[in-house]
Amino acid sequence: MTPHPSLPDWVFPPPEGFVAEDLDHIPDLPAHTELIDGSLVFVSPQASFHMRVVSLLESELRRAAPADLRVRREMSVILGRDQRPEPDLCVIRADADQHAKQTFYRAQEVLLVVEVVSPESETRDRKRKPVLYAEAGIPHFWRVENHSDKAVIYVYELDPGTGSYARTGLHHDRLKLTVPFDLDIDLAEIDRI
Repeated sequence: MTPHPSLPDWVFPPPEGFVAEDLDHIPDLPAHTELIDGSLVFVSPQASFHMRVVSLLESELRRAAPADLRVRREMSVILGRDQRPEPDLCVIRADADQHAKQTFYRAQEVLLVVEVVSPESETRDRKRKPVLYAEAGIPHFWRVENHSDKAVIYVYELDPGTGSYARTGLHHDRLKLTVPFDLDIDLAEIDRI
């Protein structure tokens, strides 16, 4: 295939697809590009609801996280050779931060991933990403949905027997948990952010 002269070369994937490390070497790649199943996924601009939920959860997770954990926003996670999604939030082990120019974490360094569903990401966030995160062994996954401008959080924990996530809670007004650490978040606070 002859590349179109107005498109950058990276628009055309190599025959075997892209690999996780490619994201660090492709020039002028749009911000927040993800790699799912060897294909580049471009993220659309986020709505106000999405950004307010992420901000609320980020600040509350930071406040509650034990000293040996860190909260990171919009950092990609290498799950495998051709899988490098960028969750909205993740909680990592503190020793996963290696240097200031780091662009990703590895699945084994991640304790929790959070995805806030947007209209363009519904299928990925509801179906594909949970499977990928579970297969990579990430112990906790939260999916946040917008129901009439209110945040609803679906909480999942990895079942070691099946290697898949089991839903452990559905939270409408308040997120109160003891795992992965003690949390008590008033979800109505989204209206004040």
